[in-house]
This record gives sequence, structure tokens and C-alpha cells, in this order.
Amino acid sequence: MSAPAIEEVMVQGRLRDSAEMLINERLDEEVVTDVLGSEMIGRVGDSTVAAALRRVSGLTLVSEKFVYVRGLGERYSNTTLNGATVPSPDLTRNVIPLDIFPTSVVESLAVQKTYSADQAATFGGGNVDIRTKGIPEQLTYSLEIGSGFNSETKGDVLSYNGGSDDDFGTDDGTRAMSREIDRALERFNGSLGVQNIRATLIKEGNVYGSAHEATAAAAALNRELALNLNRDIAIEEDSSQPDYDVKGSVGNQFYFGDNWQVGFLAGASYKNQLREENKLKRSYGFPDERIDTENKSIYSVDLTGNLNVGVNFADEHDVSATSLYLRNTDDSTAVRDYFNENGEVSSGHGFREYSLKYEERDMVVNQVKGSHSIGPESKRLLPLVGWVPEDIRVDWFYTDARAATDIPNEVNISAITDADPVTGEVLDSQVSGAAGPSASYRFTKLEDEVINYGWSATLPLEFSSSSLELSGGVARTEKGRSYKETNLVLEQDADSSILQGALDDVFSDEHISDAENDFVLGVAGNNRSYLAATLTDAVFGKVDWTLNETWRVSAGARWEDYNQVAIKWNPYGNTVDNPQVNVNDPDAIRSFSEDKIYPSLSLTYMGNLWAETFQLRLGASKTAVRPDLREITDAIYIDPITGERISGNPNTRPSEITNLDVRAEWFFDSGDNLTVSLFNKDIQDPIEFFERASSDTNISREIVNAESGVIRGIEFEGLKSLGFMGETMDAFFVQGNVTLQDSELIAGDEADAPTNPEREMTEASEYVVNMLVGFDSPDGDHSATLGYNVFGERLYIAGRNGAPDGFEQPFHSLDLTYSWYPTQEITLKAKVQNLLDETIEIERAGVIVFEEKPGQTFALSAQYKF
Repeated sequence: MSAPAIEEVMVQGRLRDSAEMLINERLDEEVVTDVLGSEMIGRVGDSTVAAALRRVSGLTLVSEKFVYVRGLGERYSNTTLNGATVPSPDLTRNVIPLDIFPTSVVESLAVQKTYSADQAATFGGGNVDIRTKGIPEQLTYSLEIGSGFNSETKGDVLSYNGGSDDDFGTDDGTRAMSREIDRALERFNGSLGVQNIRATLIKEGNVYGSAHEATAAAAALNRELALNLNRDIAIEEDSSQPDYDVKGSVGNQFYFGDNWQVGFLAGASYKNQLREENKLKRSYGFPDERIDTENKSIYSVDLTGNLNVGVNFADEHDVSATSLYLRNTDDSTAVRDYFNENGEVSSGHGFREYSLKYEERDMVVNQVKGSHSIGPESKRLLPLVGWVPEDIRVDWFYTDARAATDIPNEVNISAITDADPVTGEVLDSQVSGAAGPSASYRFTKLEDEVINYGWSATLPLEFSSSSLELSGGVARTEKGRSYKETNLVLEQDADSSILQGALDDVFSDEHISDAENDFVLGVAGNNRSYLAATLTDAVFGKVDWTLNETWRVSAGARWEDYNQVAIKWNPYGNTVDNPQVNVNDPDAIRSFSEDKIYPSLSLTYMGNLWAETFQLRLGASKTAVRPDLREITDAIYIDPITGERISGNPNTRPSEITNLDVRAEWFFDSGDNLTVSLFNKDIQDPIEFFERASSDTNISREIVNAESGVIRGIEFEGLKSLGFMGETMDAFFVQGNVTLQDSELIAGDEADAPTNPEREMTEASEYVVNMLVGFDSPDGDHSATLGYNVFGERLYIAGRNGAPDGFEQPFHSLDLTYSWYPTQEITLKAKVQNLLDETIEIERAGVIVFEEKPGQTFALSAQYKF
């Protein structure tokens, strides 16, 4: 039997209506939660989850990837996908870079700011749950095509010869480590030095007439291996190109008999864009002499595929499966000129670095979940379960997710320059020889896998004047990570005349093969590879009691048994003297385990104080934040975002957080609303970055447990129609939020000589403002939004030994989106981002030590949706 025919009525949704629906959704939540829906995201024009979350009160965006909730760093913000834990493809963080999720797959974003026992105990500032689009109720399909450009990307951009599959965001093998080098690393126990090769050749039974002959044979083999490096690396100028974006989806639901429904939703998207970045860095102590400029071009490709299928029986049993594939690839080419303590501007001699980096990030998520109750239809089919209460519900889920990052060949070429001693303009350059490695080749592979599963049961009970809901469940999260990094260096210490010219000429077959040129291939020290894993078992229980629809109390507790291990790994070790895992190194294997109970309490009063609907919420809880997998080793690694050297700390331990929240919400019949929230978080042993001793040129930081930290603040959020200003203004409304906050960190004894033992928490700002002015024409044919976002000055790096702290300056982001609906099925959209053409700046001791101009982005798109 098919579903009864219903006359179709299509209504064009208005942005104000969408905003009202999302805020009203919070009424049913037992804890403080903010929700951002797909309609709002689409109208504002944000293309990634990271950008969209800027619109939520108390949230700021850092490095265009990570979300800070209430001034707490990215480690304090947990991210789930449809409620499940998923891995991170980020090389140096466990947290997920949210720019990899396109908003095209998102149904809504829920930011829970008060802890509840059904969530993981790793809850700091809040939990961001990305909810993907579900199965539609009827046939729907859409196609959208868009294009755009950035004002800073114009004319010629930097480029080099890549692979044939670059437009699909994957390397065809052009950049990958050759089989010959890989086999040689295995054969020579991870060392390609001439003397080590010589010793191995003799050990393998090769006979030479003299020691000199043996050394010459080893050197020849070393040069032969160097020829297997990808040396087609000449940096050229190429013409820029506009952005390109296409996405589509199709879905439907089918009815079988009176009780069965089966549906699906499939979608895919493709996007590429080219961006040019120009960064300027200065030393705060020598701002005119020690300058660092970088010109970088980045070609990005994003691929997404999603498939949802589901089956429902009589609204009593619902089972669905979701598969999501994300690929995000950045291909960057950069030329960096800099002066430091070894060569200042006035000396006329400086340094140059050529960089090529191809980074491919992939994520595959497979989820299955179900919800079951024993209702009338189930009892009719299965009489033996007739004794089961109809109201009891059992939910379960299983998620298998994998993330990988592959950098098949990151190339850095060092050069020395002659420059104008007044302006610093580079006049001539040549590849470095005796001053250090001429070229370095880094090969990086990260693989992360998370298996997360569990179940919960809910039993609602109704009484004459109250209702009670009992719930509980179990969950298990298994996470494994492998990180493999191989660093090869090509050194030359002979005739410097061959080091001038194009890079592919300098490193030509002829030059490398000539023994007189003394090219030597080696493996850089400080192995950074590691293996790591965590295992978390959890059990939770909750009681949710509502009295006279006026008072609501929700109390719960979660027990977690947490285990973590990190192992230093030498992937090419195969001897007793050079094993893959050195068990004699006390820091080779670092492990940590604990089991604790984390309580939560939420109290809500529901009435009509001043408004038709009023709620007053109080929340209190205890939670934890644990160190990342890499942070419990003492390995030194380079942060790919900041370029800084980061040192891990085997003694890093979890932070404990005491959370207190109060929120008052007023909802008016007109749709207007107002929310005021107070929050306070006390952190014991907060995990922070502190500057450590290093040269003036290279900033180095280490991970340390500070003594304590606290952050407190107040949030104001509201939605107001402007119709009171006249009939014309009825089509306009204002929605926004303001967060005012204060933080304090006491460094403690473990920090290395901080300049300010008491300071703000890293990246915490005194205020965050998000404002939105919306317009919906009375005929429903036009809509527009003007969005504004700004954060206050926030600490970027804390100085040591009297060196000043560095602060990121406020960035005023103003974005405009306009949509026209010529028909019910067609939408034309135009958007401009960063209308004010703001600049990113970091200030230290009154000196702008970093600045970058992201430029203005212009985009047009057309969508057909049925």
C-alpha cells in the first residue's frame, strides 16, 4: 500500500522563521545547548562547519580550523559526528580541524555547553555535535554550481610540476618516496650515511680491493639513491584561476504496507580554489633588521560523498546507516626570505627557503544506529514480548571511522641571498652548500582509527503531577594512531658554482652523479615517528524529573575507565642496537590510566516571568581534559599551522574542571527572545603551551601542566524583529550574541621562567561579538544577511625570562549574503566575505610581529532543488 496522495504545497522558508525554530528547539533540552541549523548556515553563506560555528555565542575561530568555546583552547572543545567519536586527520592534535566538514552535509550543529552524563567526560568548554542530513520524507534532488575569487589572489601565482591526479586531490605517485629509497632504508637499518652503507656492503659479503675502493662504492650507491628523489621542483609563476564548486544530492522514501518505510539520501560535492598568502614576521627586539616575508600559493581540493539509508517499522523500530567520505587536499608552493641574528638586513646578506608541500587528508566514517520500543504493532507480531512496557526505549550505535593524512613529499630548499642593505630587497640567491643541508625531503603518514559503540535504555514514568525519566547505558571507545615521518637531507660541500640557477638544474642528474660535486644523501636525526592508542570504557546513569511542568531536575553520573599509551617508534630499525622500539629508553613507552566518576546536575525552572515562556537553568558538573596522544612523549615536532617547534612532555597529566552555569531564557509569542548566561570554570592542572629557550629566529614551545586556571563570563543572546520601527522594517530582524569573559592562569613551578607567572589563558579574549541583520522580502523572493564577528585581543604566546607576551589583535569580520528565488526550485546566491578587508595581526611589545591579509572573497552560486 502506497502512502495517501497529498496535495503539494511549497512554502519558501524565511530566515527569521528558521532562527526562531532553532532557538525554540533549546526549550526541550535538559542542559544549556545552542543549535545552528542548515537553513541559517545556508543563508549566511558559510561553507565549512568551522566558519559556521562563529555564529554561536561564546565561540571563536582560530587558524580557520579550530573552535574555541568560551575562551578555552581547542583541546577543551570535544567534537562528535551524529553523537559518536571520530578520529582526527590533524598531524599534531587529537581534535578535529572543523574546516574539513563542508556545510553541504550538515543538517544542524548542536553546541552543548553544560555537561550531562550521557556525554564523554572529556568536556571542557563544550561539545560540538555535527548532525548530518537525514532521509527526506519524499523525493528530493538538488544541483548547485558556484564560482568565486579572492582579492589577494590575482595575476600570477607560484606553482611547480605536480601529478596528473592533482585536480582530484590525490597524488599519482609523482611525489611519493621511491621503492629504491624505501628498500635502502630497510636494507641499511634506517641510515644512508656513506660509512654505514660501506659497513653493510662488507657485512653482506662484498669484497673490495682497498678501504678507499669500498668507500667509493658506498658513495656511488648513495648518489644513485639520491637520483631517486623527485627533483622536478623548479618553482614557476602560473596564472591564477577562479574557484569552482559543484554539489548535488538525491533522496526519497518508500512505503510498504501500513507500517514499513525505507528511504535513502545520497550526495556528493567537489570544490577547488587557489589562494595566495603573503605573511610578514618581525622580531619584536629588532623589527627593522630581522624580518621574515613569505609568499605562498595554495591549491585546495575538497571532495565529499555521503550515503544514508534507513528502515522504519511503525515508528517503533528505526535503523539507519550513514557513510561519509571527506577528502581535503592542500598543495602549497612558497618562497620565504628572511633575516635573523646570523644575517640582518643591514648586512646585505640573508636567507631564502623554497617550500613544496602536498598534504592530503581523508576521513571515512561508517555509522549504524537504531532505536527500538515495543509498541502495539511489535506486540502484535511478537506476542511473547507483550509484557514489555511500551514506553521503554533502547538506543544503540556503532561507528567505525578512519582518518589519514599523507604528505608524500614535503620539500624544503635552503638558499643564501644578497640583498639591498636598506630595503632588504633580494638581489641574488643561490642554494646553500656548506652552510647546511641544501635540500630536505620529508615523507609523513598518519593513520587514525576510532571504533565507538554503545547502547542506552530510557524508561519514562508518568504520575499525577510529575513525570520521571530513568536512563542509563554503556559506551566503549577504541582509538589507535600510527605516525610515520622520514626526513631525508641532500647536502653539498664542494663547488658552489653549480648551486645557482633553477632548482631542477641545481639538483640535476648530471650534478648529483658527478663525484666531484660531493652530493651526499642522508637521514636527519630526531626520529618523530610514534604509535599511540587509547581505550575508554564508560557506564552512565541519569534521572530526569519534572514537577508540575514548572521544575525539572536532571542528575547523573558517568564512570570512565581510561587507558592511554604512546610508543616511540623507529620504523626502519631491525637490529638489536637499533630496534623499532627501544625498551631500554625509559621514555620509549609512556602509559597512563585512571578510572573516575564524573557527576552532573541540571536544575530548570519553567514559568512566564516577563515573557510567555521563561526558563531559568542551573548546571554543575565535574569533567576532565586529557593530553593528546603525542603530548605524552618527549618528541619534538613542528606545528604545521604556526611553524613552531613543540616539545611533548611525558609527565603531562589530565586536567580536572569544575563547571558552573546559569542561564535565563525569555521567549515571546512574537518570536523575539533573549538569553543571558553566566559561567565559571575552575581548572586544576590546565594543559598549556609555554615558551621555552630557543634562538631569536625559531620560537619553541613546550606542553606543561600549569598550576590552575579559571575562566568566567556572561553571554547575552537575542532575536528581535524590527517591525516596531514601521511596516517597512517588518521584513528585517536582528540576531546576535555578546560574550564578556575574564580568565586567569597561574603558571606554577613546571613552567620554564615565564615572564608573567599569572596571566590570561592562551587564546582567551575579553569579548566575542556575533551580530546578524537579516532581511526577508514579504513576497519571499529575496533574502539577505549581513553578519559581523569580532573577538577581543587574545594571548597568542606567553614570553619567558622577561620577553613580552604576544597578543593576536581583534579581527572585524563583516560578511554579506544575498539570495534571490526566481522560482520555487531555483536559488541564486551572491556573497562577499571580509568586506572590511581586515588584516590578521599579532602584537608583541608594541611591535606587529606577524601580519597577513586574507583578502576579500566573492562568490556566486546557482541551485536547483526539487
